[in-house]
Amino acid sequence: MNASYSYAIVADSCCDWNETDKHQENVYSVPLTLTVGHETIIDDETFDQKHFLQAMAHCKECPKSACPSPQAYLDAYEMAGLVDLIVVVTLSSKLSGSYNAACLAKKMYEEEANHTARIEIIDSHSAASGETLIAKKAQQLCNALVPIDEVVQALHQFRDKQITIFTLDNTDVMRKNGRMSHVTAAVVNALNVKLVLLGVDGEIHRITQGIGMRMALGKMIDYFTQKVEDSENKILAITHCNCLDRALEVKEAILKKKSFKEVYIVNAGGVSSMYENQGGIIVTA
Repeated sequence: MNASYSYAIVADSCCDWNETDKHQENVYSVPLTLTVGHETIIDDETFDQKHFLQAMAHCKECPKSACPSPQAYLDAYEMAGLVDLIVVVTLSSKLSGSYNAACLAKKMYEEEANHTARIEIIDSHSAASGETLIAKKAQQLCNALVPIDEVVQALHQFRDKQITIFTLDNTDVMRKNGRMSHVTAAVVNALNVKLVLLGVDGEIHRITQGIGMRMALGKMIDYFTQKVEDSENKILAITHCNCLDRALEVKEAILKKKSFKEVYIVNAGGVSSMYENQGGIIVTA
């Protein structure tokens, strides 16, 4: 029989939990800060998605995000209390400084003699529902009392096999932040081209596109269902940005091609809303 141990999950606010899961006693969220024009928004329980999307639409400047400070992570580690293991899940280190802040906080934590929890930090190489599935996998392993060393190894293996793919209905943020040239953006908007993007080792790659959202989603679904393996033992996670009906349609289309042990649908939090924008869909397994 495996030895009993206690644990906590700490994740930055790009980890999109549903309303039930985000209020679990051993789950802690460390918020990023969002800036739209002259307005600063904390990505926590006070986040108002409707207001945020409207603010982005009316702002000529690119919205920005700032990663949590090491102190914010340290506060979360201390809030976890007297547990044996703290699993930390962060945004891809290639997209944000959140991972580095979590690591600095770990060093600060370990310098204090009264801090005894083992902290394991997982760079998700992803975002949104990609982070969520890693956090849920950590819960599953810890609840099953899998030895801690094996938990860490299993989480890295789980992450490396994960597929995260998404389709954007609105590319304004990509244009404003320079990821898409103004010429390309003009062509995309004029022709109603919707991009299908894939997360690869923590970076974003464009893999295909479609004329109109329905065609792009169809291509996204085809690619996803062809690539995902062992789906019967996986959770299908869908993060949507204020478009639940679209997310449900995507779910049904995927389930016609593949079966999953569970489906997890969640509306985007602040950071995910900034990058997905209105109508965006992220699919992960």
